[in-house]
Amino acid sequence: GQKGTQFKGSMPSYSFGFEVKDIPQGTISFAFILDDPDSVPVCGFTWTHWLGANLCQESVAENESIRAMTFVQGKNSWNENLYGGMAPPDKPHKYHFRVFALDCLLNVKNGFTLNDLRQAVAGHILDSADLWGMYSNK
Repeated sequence: GQKGTQFKGSMPSYSFGFEVKDIPQGTISFAFILDDPDSVPVCGFTWTHWLGANLCQESVAENESIRAMTFVQGKNSWNENLYGGMAPPDKPHKYHFRVFALDCLLNVKNGFTLNDLRQAVAGHILDSADLWGMYSNK
């Protein structure tokens, strides 16, 4: 396979694009989380790769994390406010991407944490969608 060419240090930083469909009525914004539950045996916790909130459109373009003009980004596990790509160190990992349709804009700013996001979405989730995917560096 081919590796990406855009990195911030050793962290892959070219974010994938996505589109949300079948949006529930009353949706004001979207929030999203990309994490790696398979990282627990390696580092002791679920690695956070990307957090986004206050997305008010149905799509995010490829590599939009670099400028993030249409949403705010939280801290990933590299302590960066942007997409930190998949780089499993030991074996193929199963990654989890979740998008939440929300009935409001969230009171979060760039640099929010996963815990901030969890607290902010409580009581505001109209619907959510999950996507799982395997990735390997090999």
